[in-house]
Amino acid sequence: MRAIIAEDEFPAQEELQYLIETYSSIEVTKCFDDGLDVLKYFQENTTDILFLDINLPSLDGMMLAGSLANFKQKPIIVFTTAYKEHAAKAFELEAFDYILKPYSEERVASMLQKLETKVQAPKPITPEPSQTTERLNVWKEEKIYVINVQDIAYAEADEKQTVVHTKDGIYTYPGSISTFEELLSAGIFFRCHRSYIVNTERIHEILPWFHNTYLVKMKGMDEQIPVSRSKAKQFRQIMRL
Repeated sequence: MRAIIAEDEFPAQEELQYLIETYSSIEVTKCFDDGLDVLKYFQENTTDILFLDINLPSLDGMMLAGSLANFKQKPIIVFTTAYKEHAAKAFELEAFDYILKPYSEERVASMLQKLETKVQAPKPITPEPSQTTERLNVWKEEKIYVINVQDIAYAEADEKQTVVHTKDGIYTYPGSISTFEELLSAGIFFRCHRSYIVNTERIHEILPWFHNTYLVKMKGMDEQIPVSRSKAKQFRQIMRL
């Protein structure tokens, strides 16, 4: 899932982005400090979620939300504000939630978990024309290798590319981990963290970690891969813990 933040106070913007990245797999792609700039962005772009402050210059959050309601592809809106009195109007605009500042870490974490539960669903498999869900083209030392998907132990995000770990070696895929995820079978592979995807059939060891979450180790590998707090419940269900 992708999100943008509209917040004119930089410390609050940074804090919210930190909480989103800590407690969810939501990717914050842009931050704005002006309501009119947000409206212009949505005239040419889409995103899944908008974290929206009410007190914005040029165009306040309520007016902006009202304008976005008329768009064919509109984002889920979470209002973030220091003012309680706008809550009723916010929910009239079908806001998903209304978060008060200063932020409560527990409150934001709970909201993010519910948001992911609501929005995140298995994605349709959309392989590239030259690839299938059984075999993938990956890179190593300026050469292209064709690997079996089932040989992948785990994948990790590395800026705009994805590092692919298999039983035979380490490769790179020239795309984001979200793009890479779309090529994999949801029945076998699990996005356990915003930066990691694991092959559940190759998990060898599960280590309890803090906040009731886990680290996992894959067969024949020493690396410990984190399961994020927002993914822990789903992970327990998949692994029957």
